[in-house]
Amino acid sequence: MTAAAARVMLCDDSAVIRGAIARMLAEDPEIEVVAKTANGQEAVNAIRSARADVVVLDIEMPVMDGMTALPLLLRVDAGVKVIMASTLTTRGADIAMRALRLGAADYIPKPSSIGTVGDDGFRRELLEKVKGLARQRRRVAQAARVSPPALRPAPPLPARLLAVGSSTGGPQALFTLVQGLGRSLSVPVVMTQHMPATFTPILAEHLTRLGFMPCSEARDGEALVPGRIYLAPGDKHLLVEGNRSALRARLTQDPPENFCRPSVDPMLRSAAAACEGRVLIAMLTGMGRDGTEGTRRVVEAGGAAIAQDEATSVVWGMPGAVAQAGLCHGILPLPKIAPRLLEMLKGGRA
Repeated sequence: MTAAAARVMLCDDSAVIRGAIARMLAEDPEIEVVAKTANGQEAVNAIRSARADVVVLDIEMPVMDGMTALPLLLRVDAGVKVIMASTLTTRGADIAMRALRLGAADYIPKPSSIGTVGDDGFRRELLEKVKGLARQRRRVAQAARVSPPALRPAPPLPARLLAVGSSTGGPQALFTLVQGLGRSLSVPVVMTQHMPATFTPILAEHLTRLGFMPCSEARDGEALVPGRIYLAPGDKHLLVEGNRSALRARLTQDPPENFCRPSVDPMLRSAAAACEGRVLIAMLTGMGRDGTEGTRRVVEAGGAAIAQDEATSVVWGMPGAVAQAGLCHGILPLPKIAPRLLEMLKGGRA
């Protein structure tokens, strides 16, 4: 076990699930399971002595459920990162989104049975989120330290579209971004967040509930209107079509790109063509390189890109790839991204 191992507490009323997840985590030398609890009250009692970086918190439990325990855990340790384990249902998705707005750091769809706990996709997502959140708490850069990438000057033409890409840690980042953008925007906003189909309509609903710009899942063929947010539905790519006078959404079930559907790259490629490069990109936290080639297409056509920095990203994969490719006009902490985007949309220089 390394000295900087991610310290994890598990909270689930099923001893079988707790044991299976604990064994999975223990196989990674960068993770240490420091406590296993059966309900929220046990987790609250143990959080101080466990000194956990991350808590994987089930939602439905006897004695004290996860939603009741969440604010109590954060009251004891304001810096602890809580991952809500949610069922892959509409109700589970709604509870997970509410938990994110109340201070949870992320969510993970809970396996429906013990037989699916070992699924490679679940394992990969859980390990990625646990280690990324633990590093974020400790302010340890996830990517290799290199010299700061060179930044590009802002393009001369104003953008016609704001395009946002995100993955791991994305919902929480999107809440912050949308609040910062305010209630009135001169361009439409398109977003691709890597997320199952059950969760995307709930994410759109919660973004709308913030009280700023209305957000909905994009519908095939609908016009893209300034001041509204259009979210790629789960399992469908969101493309942008149109000409100099109007833009519209196009949904496809073309093959996954970068192992994802929806994927950021096809959204950005299509936007670059439809808007003749007049696209402003915000690349937020996420694993992998999805969005890099699409960003290259936009920037080469005359658009601009802002990337979230390492310190505020759960995983500096997607924004880091764009930054290291030299495609950025700014690399900023999450709270500073919306103000910079607003400046650029008004014609200010990056």
